[in-house]
Amino acid sequence: MKIAQIAPLYESVPPQKYGGTERVVHYLTEELVALGHDVTLFASGDSRTNALLQSCSPRSLRLDPTIRDAFAPHVAMLGRVAAEHASFDVLHFHIDYLHFPTSKAIGWPHLTTLHGRLDLPELQSVYDQFGDMPVVSISNAQRAPLPQAGWLATVHHGLPPDLLAFSPQPADYFAFLGRVSPEKRVDHAIEIARRLKAPLRIAAKVDAADRAYHEQSIAPLLGSSPHVEFIGEIGEDAKSSFLGGARALLFPIDWPEPFGLVMIEAMACGTPVIAFRKGSVPEIIDHGVTGFIVDTIDEAVEAAARVSELSRWRVRQQFERRFTSRHMADNYLRLYRRLAARDRRAA
Repeated sequence: MKIAQIAPLYESVPPQKYGGTERVVHYLTEELVALGHDVTLFASGDSRTNALLQSCSPRSLRLDPTIRDAFAPHVAMLGRVAAEHASFDVLHFHIDYLHFPTSKAIGWPHLTTLHGRLDLPELQSVYDQFGDMPVVSISNAQRAPLPQAGWLATVHHGLPPDLLAFSPQPADYFAFLGRVSPEKRVDHAIEIARRLKAPLRIAAKVDAADRAYHEQSIAPLLGSSPHVEFIGEIGEDAKSSFLGGARALLFPIDWPEPFGLVMIEAMACGTPVIAFRKGSVPEIIDHGVTGFIVDTIDEAVEAAARVSELSRWRVRQQFERRFTSRHMADNYLRLYRRLAARDRRAA
């Protein structure tokens, strides 16, 4: 098939450091190419891919200090996609609802994976108007706020099986990997480690929007917690050792997480996950097998004390069974073929 992948321009594909959506687009694109499909990737010019790269900005917008209007490059990219749409069997968008008016006018086979949170009141009017746009959820839980959306399927994220190394024997610390923000609850991870009297390593990005929160709410905890090491943002090359060395990944979220890529990254290393029962967590974690699902800090502390009871090899096996990039690509290919066949029937 001839497939277009349309990525956000804020980060490169794959991102140099943090960036879940762009990382998933990369894994999917490379798997489709490996399966013999003709794939074109619309993304920033500093992206790396075995597909045909259509550069829609010289570099990722987050790393370009000259960019003042991030919306403009995305509009220009949509113009290019619209001009070339007839050369593809299907268009796969990863830019939320930005393209809906254009796609509705073109009427070409397309689908959109919604990567973010959907419990925002402003989205209701968008999906009331564009309920015929075919969209894919990354977890069943993600759909709840928008029952009127045109859901095609749920496709869980996947990783290349050789991306992260299995680690049969951890070191003596717990890990937190992600962003410093109120909904990610780094403070809960610090409290869990404090009660366990166990080391905690935090590899986290601090966005400009969360800098004040970090300085006011998290930095004082770091200063008074000698058992906590704040590493900062890490790249892909450091994840195997960071996650694989942990006794468990702490995932104490306080929001409806649409997926949580870090959970399957930890599982790929054989590292169990201790996660709060929010959003996608019950779909991703097999309680008592790949980790523990908890509701309170007290329960998290109890689960962390029992994490050595879990088989790290079984954690890795569950990752290979459910969350590889091949599994993800096969699920999307079924949708592409369905959309293309529907278009041929309509024609």
